[in-house]
Amino acid sequence: MSFKNMQSNLTFADISLFASIEKNRAIQRMEQINAIVDWPRIENLLMRSYPVGKSARGKEAYPPVLLMKCLLLQQWFHIDSDPELETQINDRASFKKFLGLPFDDPAPDHSTFSRFRGRFSKDTMRLVNNELLSQFAAKGLTINEGIAIDARLVQSASHPIGKEKLEEEKQKRNTPEGNLDKNGNIIKFSRDLDSDWTIKNDAPHFGLKEHAAVDTNYGFVLATEMTPASHHDSPYLPLCVARSGHTKTPIKKVYADKGYFGKNNREFLHMNNIADGIMTKASRGTELTPFEKERNKAISKIRYKVEQYFGLSHLHNNAFRARFTRLIKNAIDALFRQMAFNLLRGTKVLTA
Repeated sequence: MSFKNMQSNLTFADISLFASIEKNRAIQRMEQINAIVDWPRIENLLMRSYPVGKSARGKEAYPPVLLMKCLLLQQWFHIDSDPELETQINDRASFKKFLGLPFDDPAPDHSTFSRFRGRFSKDTMRLVNNELLSQFAAKGLTINEGIAIDARLVQSASHPIGKEKLEEEKQKRNTPEGNLDKNGNIIKFSRDLDSDWTIKNDAPHFGLKEHAAVDTNYGFVLATEMTPASHHDSPYLPLCVARSGHTKTPIKKVYADKGYFGKNNREFLHMNNIADGIMTKASRGTELTPFEKERNKAISKIRYKVEQYFGLSHLHNNAFRARFTRLIKNAIDALFRQMAFNLLRGTKVLTA
């Protein structure tokens, strides 16, 4: 098996359509993205863990970078499902032009997107995001000098169930019988057992939590991690910092709200020679000094970058709700969302 040749000769239909869409704003932005990104370097990373297309026998496969671009289109244009993504690619000439897919060729089948998504680990997607940010840095952008860290709650893709029932379902899932349906076949679709319960603002929440680090200069998403909702924010600051070092520029300062205030995080930043931009929290019997209050205000004016990412992805990508019922799938989806967000942000900065 080999990969499909996407460099076919242009047909009369192709030439006619190119002329008609040259002023399309969406395709102009996508062409800008193609121009600033070194896709072959990203494809080299994808190929490390992509077994398809390496055999001399079998049907030709789609190149992995084309399938990745398809999933980026899904993020940018708020396409809810893989079948709808297939339909949109077949229907929109601008999509095919971005993908390099001849207009008379059909889109990949929706099941291809699902299999492609399932072939990559979080580590592979982190390498891809690292490569992208490194390319932006090579073009003169100063990235990860200062980072803002925060977390948000994400609704489960399944309806909530009580803690006792949730624990019962988890124990059942851990048995051989728990992974089979009534006919003895492996269960393909099941409810979310990775989510759990937490309380925020006196309201119960069933789902997950996304921890993120964002660059304070340009707003690039530097790291994202998904956990059950009950996990506390504070212990994830060192992890987010460690996964934010995408360039040779050292991290100079970390900004975070009062939820990250504490001895462990202060010591971590001190040991790594990183300035402490964590807001101060009043302790029992001790009020904040005027200086500490002013310092907190100054920090809040910088750390809004991470809240801006949460707000935009909430509004445009429905990131407030999980798409899948497995934690690992939602974690990889968040990493795809990180890449899509950074591509748009990087293109805007570099072409301004």
